[in-house]
Amino acid sequence: MWITVSLFVLALTAQVWSNACPCAREELCQPVRSQPAFEVFVFDVGKKDWKFYDWTKVTTVAAFGEYDAELMCYAHSKGARVVLKGDVPLSYIVDPVNRTAWIQEKVQLAKSQFMDGINIDVEQAVETGSPEYYALTALVKETTESFHTEIPGSQVSFDVAWSPKCIDKRCYDYLTIADSCDLLFVMSYDEQSQIWGDCIAMANAPFNQTLTAYDQYISMNIEPKKLVMGVPWYGYDYSCLNFTKEGICTIPKVPFRGAPCSDASGKQIPYSIMMKQINSSISGRLWDENQRAPYYNYKDTEGRVHQVWYDDPESIALKAAYVAQRGLRGIGMWNGNILDYSSDPVAQQQTVDMWNALTPGDHRESSAAILSQTE
Repeated sequence: MWITVSLFVLALTAQVWSNACPCAREELCQPVRSQPAFEVFVFDVGKKDWKFYDWTKVTTVAAFGEYDAELMCYAHSKGARVVLKGDVPLSYIVDPVNRTAWIQEKVQLAKSQFMDGINIDVEQAVETGSPEYYALTALVKETTESFHTEIPGSQVSFDVAWSPKCIDKRCYDYLTIADSCDLLFVMSYDEQSQIWGDCIAMANAPFNQTLTAYDQYISMNIEPKKLVMGVPWYGYDYSCLNFTKEGICTIPKVPFRGAPCSDASGKQIPYSIMMKQINSSISGRLWDENQRAPYYNYKDTEGRVHQVWYDDPESIALKAAYVAQRGLRGIGMWNGNILDYSSDPVAQQQTVDMWNALTPGDHRESSAAILSQTE
């Protein structure tokens, strides 16, 4: 009897504790309800780098690391949302009972942590018309309805591939999903995940290919204001099997979801690392005018040539200018943690430049110049 009562008291205490506002001011535990004119959507993967973000820009943080009450309190003090990560095997939520249970679990978790919504990050292959196809569509609709009801003002977003053309076999009902949730975060990166032509190193997010994909989404009758452009703050390091005098880097064939070659041949590296590595490269920063992307070449300790493709303030600003011109909902990145937030003066300037590249509206003269280059 005493054991039962003690367990009940402990459970009740834990519940009360989990619902106690951890912020210095109670109002900071209230969900953010205001809607920004322009969305800057940041993925955060943990630790304390968020303390160095440009909070004059951030509107939403998708918390993909461990729960950080301090981050939630600080974001709310700046009027920014913090949303959960949502991922689940689609085979599991084909059953409506399982789907409802998963949604309710996430709603209760968001409430207990004083969060402002959820980012659904399901990147699984789905065939059109399959049970998983309909289950995913229902998941987004029902999740949005539950969050909006239980947490007024909450935000439900869904991550989509850089193009709606069944990229990586992700054949989703994009229009219905877009209509169901608050916004689509378009992952405009990893665009070499399926290489059907020459197996060579190329840009992570080629400019024209990226923009064409937004035209594809919009041509499906998806409102531009539903779309947030995701840009990469990381690059790909490819080891070259052959390196021509023209600078073409042939890479090993690593198949992915039906394609004979992919960016899985390379490895992802953070912007902070590349900015140090480029100084000792054999080429320095180069620019590909066709893809409108920077890259560089270096030799490893065994003398092998590597080619690194990435995005920097110049390539990101080109895309950000398009976001403003096309009237998209906003811009964001994967991920906020991979800049150099140290006290090094050079790194500090590089970090400022990357954040500023996201918001051409804050730099009207430079934005006008950028747009003139794209016309």
